[in-house]
Amino acid sequence: MSGVLSIRLFSLFSCLIIIIIIFISKANSDSTGLVCGNTAVSRANSNYTKNLNTLLNTLTSNTKINYGFYYSSYGQNTDRVNAIGLCRGDIKPEKCRGCLEQVKDNLTRLCPHSKEATGWFHDETCMLRYSDSAIYGQLALLPMYYSVEEKNTTEVDKFQEVLINLLQNLKSQAAFGDSRRKYSVGSAVGPRNITIYGFVQCTPDLSEKDCDDCLFESISLLPICCVDKVGARVNRASCLLRYNTSIFYDPSTPALSPLPQEVPSSPAPLPQGT
Repeated sequence: MSGVLSIRLFSLFSCLIIIIIIFISKANSDSTGLVCGNTAVSRANSNYTKNLNTLLNTLTSNTKINYGFYYSSYGQNTDRVNAIGLCRGDIKPEKCRGCLEQVKDNLTRLCPHSKEATGWFHDETCMLRYSDSAIYGQLALLPMYYSVEEKNTTEVDKFQEVLINLLQNLKSQAAFGDSRRKYSVGSAVGPRNITIYGFVQCTPDLSEKDCDDCLFESISLLPICCVDKVGARVNRASCLLRYNTSIFYDPSTPALSPLPQEVPSSPAPLPQGT
């Protein structure tokens, strides 16, 4: 094992206990992963809460965005709110906006006193995150959760070899994406001719290096958490990863056209807020 890999794995081990405390769940297609921050809003009618509600209610209002990534800020100084919404790369715009609406309702209902929160809807359809800190273009490995399928695989070593090679290739493809989408899916044939399907995605505001680093940490976790499982997911604030022996994404999603000179802002400019 190289020195760099050893250092990065040490970093992974050092925060693993914290991660486990934050969230662990069994795979459940009807569940939503959700983490409330520990920075509290002083009262329900605070300026921050008003700004948060305004921002979340308008985050997906720019219907020109068809690539599943939304970002905006609202408010001033300590009452400023920042939010990011991300949908899986194969999700259609209408379903994307509907998914983010559902996660928004969950977060504001279950984290009523938190200045920051992150929620992932089932099957990685979408993720929503908001904070009083700057989050655009910032790599965030936490919060995070992973879940695994109940079923075990056979020929574990061979399965893991094929899986890791697949995910490493997808990682490189996703990291190379542009400022609208950093997403890649693919498959590989494992032992006993079992097809392994993989999906990786970063929030596209990340640099190529930060996206690569985020997915590297998630891939490195698999031999620890999920070594003998036919399926698992590792969802972080900045990147998503999933694999399974059953296909779970639309493989026919067309590639984006070349990036225009200006990508529409998300959403249209808002007043400054309070």
